[in-house]
Amino acid sequence: MELKWLEDFLSLADSGSFSRSAEQRHVSQPAFSRRIRALEAWLGVALVDRSTFPTRLTEAGEAFKGPAADLIHRLHAARALVRGHQTTAGDALVFAVPHTLAFAFFPTWLGRLKAEFGEVPTRLIAGNVHDVVTMLVEGGCDLLLCYHHPTHPVWLDPARFEGIQLAVERVRPYLPRRLARSAGWQLPGSAEAPIPFLRYGPNTYLRRMVDTILDRAAHPAHLALQYESDMAESLKAMLLAGHGLAFLPASAVAREVERGEVVVAGGPEWSLEMEVRLYRDRANTKPELLRLWQHLAAKPL
Repeated sequence: MELKWLEDFLSLADSGSFSRSAEQRHVSQPAFSRRIRALEAWLGVALVDRSTFPTRLTEAGEAFKGPAADLIHRLHAARALVRGHQTTAGDALVFAVPHTLAFAFFPTWLGRLKAEFGEVPTRLIAGNVHDVVTMLVEGGCDLLLCYHHPTHPVWLDPARFEGIQLAVERVRPYLPRRLARSAGWQLPGSAEAPIPFLRYGPNTYLRRMVDTILDRAAHPAHLALQYESDMAESLKAMLLAGHGLAFLPASAVAREVERGEVVVAGGPEWSLEMEVRLYRDRANTKPELLRLWQHLAAKPL
């Protein structure tokens, strides 16, 4: 039996939807369904009534919710207790951060934090959204920094995890200034001359944000895919080299915008705001973590 099966089951019990829970757990729906079936096979009982729609738990499933939640809490509390006897160099706080925030937002935010709070010995682990969320859930870090948007929330059990909103980040389409006056390079473009487009790879958080922007637009965007990458920094490099338009968080191009090298390629209808949130496990009682958290919680956004 794997711990993630229990967490999958509780997500399904909360959402009532295989597809929504698969998205929250950052796995494909077939993989999520296999994990639920694996848990049922291990228990020897059906937890989900598959004869009804929407999804509903069986009597056994309803009875299992409480013990599953309690077991998860106890395991993570035990891990936090054991990890409390093992310190990182200099008692550093370990931050798990998606790549985009690690490159763009985190260094500036940490500089402001040190100016207000004092030195914060830090170790940063960067990865994709799935990996850094898993790191917090499995006790591999002290703090998780990530984006949040209502259409694609990062699901963490509020009974176990506490979150603080640190900032608001806007995603916008950008172009190099030297190309801004090129015919048709402002959104929405035209069918006759589509805009060269630099896109995020599938299953990335920012790809979902950009798809949300494009889906909500009053008029269709005419884009011609030129390049695809999971990394915002890679798209930024291609943008600066003149290969096309890219949607980027404002913090990722703040310096280039200030220097006049990059300009926005569309009006406010082509943008979207995300929250930047910081999360911790309530069972983690490191004194330096609690002191920092108290400082952040007392600050207005």
